[in-house]
Amino acid sequence: MFDLVIQNAKIYDGLGDSPFVASLAVRDGRIAAIGQDLGAASATLDADGLALMPGIIDNHTHYDAQITWDPLASPSPQLGVTTAVMGNCGFTIAPCRPADRDLNLRNLTYVEGMPLESLRAGVNWQFETFPQYLDFLERTGVGPNVAAYIGHSSVRTWVMGADASKRAATAEEIEQMRRIVAEGLRAGAVGLSSTTSYQHNGDGGVPMPSRLAADEEFHALVSTLGETGRGMFMMTKSADTKPAWLQALAASAKRPFLAAAILHNPGVPEAAWNDMLGVAEGRARGLPMYGAVSCCQLKFEFNMREPYVFEGLRSWRPAIEVRGDGARALYGDATFRQTVKDELAIPVRRIFAGDWDKVEVIIAKHERHKAYEGKSVAKLAATAGKHPLDFLLDLALAEELDTVFTAVLLNSDEEQVARLLTHPASIVSLSDAGAHLTFFCDAGFGLHLLGHWVREKALMSVERAVQKLTTEQAQLFGIRDRGVLRQGAHADLLLFDPATVDRNEAQRHHDHQPWGR
Repeated sequence: MFDLVIQNAKIYDGLGDSPFVASLAVRDGRIAAIGQDLGAASATLDADGLALMPGIIDNHTHYDAQITWDPLASPSPQLGVTTAVMGNCGFTIAPCRPADRDLNLRNLTYVEGMPLESLRAGVNWQFETFPQYLDFLERTGVGPNVAAYIGHSSVRTWVMGADASKRAATAEEIEQMRRIVAEGLRAGAVGLSSTTSYQHNGDGGVPMPSRLAADEEFHALVSTLGETGRGMFMMTKSADTKPAWLQALAASAKRPFLAAAILHNPGVPEAAWNDMLGVAEGRARGLPMYGAVSCCQLKFEFNMREPYVFEGLRSWRPAIEVRGDGARALYGDATFRQTVKDELAIPVRRIFAGDWDKVEVIIAKHERHKAYEGKSVAKLAATAGKHPLDFLLDLALAEELDTVFTAVLLNSDEEQVARLLTHPASIVSLSDAGAHLTFFCDAGFGLHLLGHWVREKALMSVERAVQKLTTEQAQLFGIRDRGVLRQGAHADLLLFDPATVDRNEAQRHHDHQPWGR
């Protein structure tokens, strides 16, 4: 007898094959049979023609901290995700010495928009090394399947302490890091992750540790992947990272290499295509390179207490360094404002390109400003006879920095996003689930691909979209027996209606409370 039989389902197997109507049986957590008239089961479900696919694999999440107190990794499973890859960009909570725990959490608070109070109250520190972290997750249990990178910044901090964000490593320190990375890979890490992005700053505005790594450190660490024959390398690159350098790292790694984040920027529209060209050139050389692209607009909520949108600007660094009352003073300073305006006037690649028409006031604190809600800063500034930056900062200061704004930053040109999604070297990615809770959460990216891009835009077939969300991910990351519907595979299942599937509007929920309350 089977544990469960799902009858009359339209089967999308994840391999890109045409769908077919059949029943699927589950026994002991695995697919026991697919066909007609499968026999008795403890439970049956009539799908009545709904689509049945493998669960979505989300390869870019930051659940490393949250999963220690929320083993269900909310809200991803409610949005169709059955496998989450954590530890992207080099930001992990293991390895971590007890003396560095608060520094690690403060860095996560700043770089990934995670509330510090929630992290301090929630993280269950029953581990120090990366293998101990994996053992902890195995022992305590998780809801979805999880895979975890070993993070470059965390490894650097383990070896160098506070110096990790201040200087290059010595040869001896690099060798220590190599041993830790190799140990993590052998223990089951899905790979090594890192970042060179200027946007990635830690507590007090200091660069996240991996940004201080010299070329020899990068090459030494990624070479452990090839030496152990395990894992892949994930790099969130800076705006000016050269494709030739990424190709050289891929050659040192001798393993799959995922370059992130490739997003279309209206200010420098050719930049994303230069990135994809670099990836394609690497593939032509026989290097297993891929580009991480998003099917969603990069839309941020922010206030001027946490102005992540502007923190990639070099002219904004003084505000990062002083924060608090010092930042308030700078916001009112005419020289500071002019320096920011001058930088924004230069069309280079950055998260925010000065598209003020795509910045809106969402929540005004004071009643006298409620009329601004839902209106763009560009229009409001024009009415007030001000530069948009002046209007935004004046309003924020008048509301004690509590005004909530939203900005559509990247991926706003759907024609260009469609080209990225269908590029043969692209991997659908970048949900950032578990992070940026004060800014955005694209945990429902897979449902958005199926709803917006498949049903509404007819960009690709349902079976191709399912393949991109499942089998392609599993094959790239070496996740066995998942991402496919076939006998013997794990029964990670998603039942949906292609006529209605999509994500809803974002909702606000609070930390340490179960999803939905």
